[in-house]
Amino acid sequence: MKRLDARDIKDMNLLKHYRIIRKWASKNNGLTDAELELLIYLDCIDLFTKKDFEAGVYTFSWNNRRWSKLIQNDWIKVWRNRNRTTQKYNIYTLSFKGKQLISRMYRIMLGHDDIPVSERRNKLIAGNTYTDKVMATAIYNVNKDKNR
Repeated sequence: MKRLDARDIKDMNLLKHYRIIRKWASKNNGLTDAELELLIYLDCIDLFTKKDFEAGVYTFSWNNRRWSKLIQNDWIKVWRNRNRTTQKYNIYTLSFKGKQLISRMYRIMLGHDDIPVSERRNKLIAGNTYTDKVMATAIYNVNKDKNR
């Protein structure tokens, strides 16, 4: 298998529309940008502990409710429970919902999928605020760009 270089990733235009895709994903799923990026980080780890989570949150703004919010909203689930004798701590993984969101973002970045433009599937398209209207225009431009 060929090793990827920085030039290969640049030629794929992988990060060209990352900001717009990230904003779409966070707005439509009730996540902050930091929570979404944390989910991407945890997806790369696959199985993680609370210590891994704390290491990932180190660079984000401090929010002591982030862990419980992600578990409560079913973004993170327990993969293996602790039993106090042999397993001293829980091991977690992203839920199916979280993995699907991350996978969808990758497909949109690669150009395999488009960002939804119906008001039912995309809250930004309704254009309730000026920022939403600007983002809706940007989403239309991303979908038109077939070189992503």
